[in-house]
Amino acid sequence: MTQLLQAPSSPTLTFHHCTSQPKSGLYVAEKSFLQSTQRHVRSLNISYAYSSSSSFTTKATSNGVSGQTPESEVLKALSQIIDPDFGTDIVSCGFVKDLLVDEGLGEVSFRLELTTPACPIKDMFEQKANEVVAALPWVKKVNVTMSAQPAKPMYAGQLPAGLQTISNIIAVSSCKGGVGKSTVAVNLAYTLADMGARVGIFDADVYGPSLPTMVSPENRILEMNAEKRTIIPTEYMGVKLVSFGFAGQGRAIMRGPMVSGVINQLLTTTEWGELDYLVIDMPPGTGDIQLTLCQVVPLTAAVIVTTPQKLAFIDVAKGVRMFSKLKVPCIAVVENMCHFDADGKRYYPFGRGSGSQVVQQFGIPHLFDLPIQPTLSASGDSGMPEVVADPQGEVARTFQELGVCVVQQCAKIRQQVSTAVSYDRSIKAIKVKVPDSDEEFYLHPATVRRNDRSAQSVDEWTGEQKLQYSDIPDDIEPEEIRPLGNYAVEITWPDGFNQIAPYDQLQMMERLVEVPQLTPA
Repeated sequence: MTQLLQAPSSPTLTFHHCTSQPKSGLYVAEKSFLQSTQRHVRSLNISYAYSSSSSFTTKATSNGVSGQTPESEVLKALSQIIDPDFGTDIVSCGFVKDLLVDEGLGEVSFRLELTTPACPIKDMFEQKANEVVAALPWVKKVNVTMSAQPAKPMYAGQLPAGLQTISNIIAVSSCKGGVGKSTVAVNLAYTLADMGARVGIFDADVYGPSLPTMVSPENRILEMNAEKRTIIPTEYMGVKLVSFGFAGQGRAIMRGPMVSGVINQLLTTTEWGELDYLVIDMPPGTGDIQLTLCQVVPLTAAVIVTTPQKLAFIDVAKGVRMFSKLKVPCIAVVENMCHFDADGKRYYPFGRGSGSQVVQQFGIPHLFDLPIQPTLSASGDSGMPEVVADPQGEVARTFQELGVCVVQQCAKIRQQVSTAVSYDRSIKAIKVKVPDSDEEFYLHPATVRRNDRSAQSVDEWTGEQKLQYSDIPDDIEPEEIRPLGNYAVEITWPDGFNQIAPYDQLQMMERLVEVPQLTPA
């Protein structure tokens, strides 16, 4: 059953060239395209049908009028529930699945499929869904089941087999040793696991691996799958673990290129299985190892760890700039060892302000303070994370807040990236809304294709344009658009060409502006 929304009978559509953008022969949107698109849109008389399984169908209609059905009543009731992270109702988010209605018996059943099993408000969603549907006068019984989307990476490219079923990869970094980065990484991972997520930890510090000291798995040696030539991670309290310290080699004594190869092998050939979050404990610095990790692995986001001293801030700033250049969002700052309480007073032995300075200077939205607490240090040495040893303590509460932040920010990032670039077939234009930007604009498909800057289109040595204007037909349409990490999309064209289109490049192309949306009558 469906609820029909009628589009206006004669929507007007006006395209203009954006005079603020640079112009060249490649940036010109064709007049014939604009005229044909205007004629096409004016002739539209379409109603959009919303199915109970949260998928869309389109039907031609003369007036778009339909009666209220039990299914549409249920969906209308559920649309009152707003996801606070996305700012959209759960029906529009596509969370409502498998809707079944028996009006005669007054029974309604459906499934809410959330973006992650660690959703901090999943109980609220379930309660509200029961309440709003049960409030319908003909409903006598409501059956709501909760689930989460299958683990899948945000990156569209060819990933190693071990990384293809990991939804989010979080880097915990400081670029300076001794600030408690490993402590934060391990406790964050076990907090996410306690929230219901499937989690793994990768200790990327080959020179001084910390993970073997901070956790106590029964099997302390990594095993190999000889047939598949893959690594089987060890496990402790439901969290999968990989570290060079579990390889039976102790600490590495080798040069940088060899270390990069070891880290790459450990990370990409491990059988991680389905994970909602893989937490990477990054090694100190911004050298080859860090760049290799950032470029090989599709990082979803980074958490920055610092201490109150000015010296820590200087090194942390380098790391934040590195992530910025690599288009990895920094979502939170953890200021460790910032204070302790004694005699009813709070003391700041290392000064104040490093964490807030990072937040203010780089615009990172969230700051978390960790106190100087003997149990936090002792738990790291004992092999049991503090959030496991004392789940109700002050430290555990701080990590719970950090965990909620990570879950929410990763969901936002994935949602922004998945909808950043799309193709609107009704007006034959590519819609662009770059993550972390309120700007939305449209591009001519042929303009995008003609502005490819790869070696197939432009000579790498001379800069000579190999792809000619006439090589691309005016009416070309993309077959598929897929996210490529946090910085670009991969567009598949009818001629089989896969174009990498960075957001920065799309923002510089000639735009089609003043494109009104089709609005329901």
